Amino acid sequence: MRFMRGVTIAAGLGAVAAVGWAAREIPAALGGAPEGARGERIRRSPQYRDGAFRNPPGTDRGVMPAPAGSILRELLFGGQRRHPALPIPVVADAAASGPAAEGLAVTWYGHASALVEIEGRRVLFDPVWSKRCSPSQSVGPSRMHPPPVPLETLPRLDAILISHDHYDHLDLRSIKALARTQTAPFVVPLGVGAHLERWGIAPSRIIELDWGERASVAGLELVATSAHHFSGRGFSRDRTLWGSWVVAGADRRMFYSGDSGYFNGYTTIGEEHGPFDLTLIQIGAYSPHWADIHMTPEEGVSTHLDVRGGLLVPVHWATFVLATHDWSEPVERLCADADAREVRVAVPRPGERIDVDDPPKVDHWWREVAGR
Repeated sequence: MRFMRGVTIAAGLGAVAAVGWAAREIPAALGGAPEGARGERIRRSPQYRDGAFRNPPGTDRGVMPAPAGSILRELLFGGQRRHPALPIPVVADAAASGPAAEGLAVTWYGHASALVEIEGRRVLFDPVWSKRCSPSQSVGPSRMHPPPVPLETLPRLDAILISHDHYDHLDLRSIKALARTQTAPFVVPLGVGAHLERWGIAPSRIIELDWGERASVAGLELVATSAHHFSGRGFSRDRTLWGSWVVAGADRRMFYSGDSGYFNGYTTIGEEHGPFDLTLIQIGAYSPHWADIHMTPEEGVSTHLDVRGGLLVPVHWATFVLATHDWSEPVERLCADADAREVRVAVPRPGERIDVDDPPKVDHWWREVAGR
């Protein structure tokens, strides 16, 4: 009896400690509000109308989200295989830690996190190394594979690019770790700097851009381009901008879609900034209920063609369950459509480095993992 009383007390103390930790953790993870000079700049943006950032005019497709209850029923009883049957293989590719490629290479770390080497420089996209993409590390979508390498072991970076402020793209713990271990600037869409400043990032390390604006960093041109999505942490929505990115060197260039529904802006991006040697295209977390904000794999192939891409490397799949489709469905659909349209694709394992000029043949490694 005394033992059980001790267990009960210990459990109670643990619960209190967890609640206390969450009470501190969650408000910090929500980030900061764009105010003052930052707020004034936002209000001058062509993308900011009627008190919020908006998608490009004339691009909404009128998709009505399903009631929350029907989505929950599908999640619980839909029968999809949303987790792989076997552990996802990860690769700690040492090549990414050597001298940066003078040409173009990419290492995919899972979900939307990727390291691009371009003309001797390194650019990291949307780093999320935490266990969960959530304001709390106690609840929320959990990783299905570990980060391939510790964040602290990444080589020296020249820029860290963020596409928008959702938790699966902007992670408090990863940002704070990078602030300690790297000196590279954080290049972000308008308003996202408010989150970074609340997390202790010096304003001198933050570059905020509107669509169409560009910054020169370490000899690279970084251009913020449009996307069809939304933003928000906690109860705020669309107070910060979202977007895609162009990274251009003297001879090589690449495009990162960020999160987006398929829209006619990609053709314009291709005309203004393409062609691209490499595209990183979002292919997962889609649904007919939110087609305006996440494209399907086939639309990902169309995006690649619209921007005039060379090699397509899919991202935003395999790491977190964020929709109801099967775990491997995005990449299966992507490869089938890419084959039909003669689009070059490379599908790395998490942590695997791809030389864009000499990509490996697609080996369908995920099929065994998925249990197919």
